[in-house]
Amino acid sequence: MDKFVINGPTKLKGRVRVDGSKNAALPILAATLLVDKGETIIRNVPPLVDIYTLSQMLEYIGARVTYDGKARVVTVNAENLTQNTAPYDLMRKMRGSFLVLGPILARMGEARVSLPGGCVLGARPVDYHVKGFAALGAKVTEESGYVIARGKPLEGGAVYFDKPSHTGTENLIFGAVMARRRTFLTNAACDPEVVDTANYLIAAGAKIHGAGTPNIVVEPVKRLKAVEYTVSGDRLVAGTYAIGAALTSGELEISGVPADQLTVVFHKLSEMGCSVTLRPSSFTVKGPKKLTATNITTFPYPGFPTDLQACISSACAVASGTSHIKDTVFVDRFAHAMELRRLGADINASGGEAIINGVESLQGASVMAPDIRAGAGMALACLAAHGQSELLRVYHLDRAYYCLEEQLSRLGADIKRVKA
Repeated sequence: MDKFVINGPTKLKGRVRVDGSKNAALPILAATLLVDKGETIIRNVPPLVDIYTLSQMLEYIGARVTYDGKARVVTVNAENLTQNTAPYDLMRKMRGSFLVLGPILARMGEARVSLPGGCVLGARPVDYHVKGFAALGAKVTEESGYVIARGKPLEGGAVYFDKPSHTGTENLIFGAVMARRRTFLTNAACDPEVVDTANYLIAAGAKIHGAGTPNIVVEPVKRLKAVEYTVSGDRLVAGTYAIGAALTSGELEISGVPADQLTVVFHKLSEMGCSVTLRPSSFTVKGPKKLTATNITTFPYPGFPTDLQACISSACAVASGTSHIKDTVFVDRFAHAMELRRLGADINASGGEAIINGVESLQGASVMAPDIRAGAGMALACLAAHGQSELLRVYHLDRAYYCLEEQLSRLGADIKRVKA
């Protein structure tokens, strides 16, 4: 396994343009299975491990997929689907693979999708999918670790989410676009990635109203057509770089993503002493010599993103004063707390909340990336730490950040990838 060797402290300076959004590209690629004639062309698709994993899934189901990583273009022909099963061997690599349930069910009338990561039915995110498809008229059962859904066409109907679900909203939209009657989704996720996915489907002929609001209405259509579509920029990668500039007292101009998708992040960075300048096609974040503590509560969009909680935790670790962070989206998302303590941070996390007393500086150490976003937070913390750090398990980062070490090097970081 690879690791990063990082020498700090360093300041991030320069310009960076982010790739397309992974969290938008994945559902859009899954949605191409709904098109039964012609080639769909999706542009600005980042060359990430998760993209290749989902491409393998589409090919297993019977689609013809080609990907030009250099051009960031994926072509999908889903005319002749041959499988209605998404096997565990592929599903275990990425929870987002569950997004193929809706398209397979809509196209083939039956879908057998492995529970991702071996989880069981119960208080799990897939519950939103299962209950939602049942509300749309599908017969849903669980057998030998697979969710089996039957029903063609689906009836449509009304679905209420107890809590906004990003992938749940997208999956049910997939199932609803060719149902018998209108579908109403209440308390739906409002994320920009959901809007991007809906915009792709609308371009392909779907009738979807209200994407980006808690109330979405899907009017059924007979079929979708093959189109070309460009994925929007990745706000989470952009937010990572923005916090990186703040944490390292650096200055970055970031482009490739609409600035209004990061409004709450900018508000908190300004509160911590950063200078944020917005331009028509980019924004600049300049960090102060010393950050100021802040209080943050993560919420579904448009609240502060849970996916940037680890990064902002790293920033709070070196801020003056005491910061309080509460994660209401994933209460167990503080695996990075122990790793930050290895760097000298004064952080205590329990029950979905963390109290961080800022220290004068962090010290280099050997740490690991517990998951994708926590790994990004640890990478930023290592950039600010004095001395040499080793960041292990960087394969997590490769799922969402393309060649992160190369990009950070171009921005002034002393970082290299080493075969462990």
